[in-house]
Amino acid sequence: MMRKTWLLLAALAFAAGCATEEPKPAAEAPKPAAAPAPAPAVTPRAEAPKPAPKPVAQKVTFSTDVLFDFDRAVIKPDGQRKLDELQGQMKGISVEVVIAIGHADRIGSDAYNQRLSVRRADAVKAYLVSKGTEQNRVYTEGKGEKQPVTGDKCKGMGQDHRSNKKLVECLQPDRRVEIEVIGTRAP
Repeated sequence: MMRKTWLLLAALAFAAGCATEEPKPAAEAPKPAAAPAPAPAVTPRAEAPKPAPKPVAQKVTFSTDVLFDFDRAVIKPDGQRKLDELQGQMKGISVEVVIAIGHADRIGSDAYNQRLSVRRADAVKAYLVSKGTEQNRVYTEGKGEKQPVTGDKCKGMGQDHRSNKKLVECLQPDRRVEIEVIGTRAP
């Protein structure tokens, strides 16, 4: 029996030794060369639609003068025609601001002429608003007699008084409202 035990132990030892050895690879048959993978199909991407070109804003400025009678803030018919033309030019643009600056001639006190120039600018604003211009887009200002356009042209014409008809006529260009419209026009 001892002999059977030894044989059993030897067989176990042999089996244990074989279990720890790395199995030897059997000679493998060479693998056939793999066929190259087909190239991925190139499908043309649909181009994203190009955004419409943005309109380029064009800065637009219109100017005109509206004249008034002596000591008045009522727009003359000729001034109304100019304002109507200006209103027509404003169509088709996005109006940012309309600036109306009133002026007076030098006859009278500074304080009175300042108030008169503001009334003239307000008269132009009221007219433009009545024709469809947005009220909050129109700004008014009065400059009084501080910015005459006649310069020295009317000097030496006698007394600065309303009864001096020649002087009153000469100073007509100073009694005005200058209007500037600023906006953008898409091409």
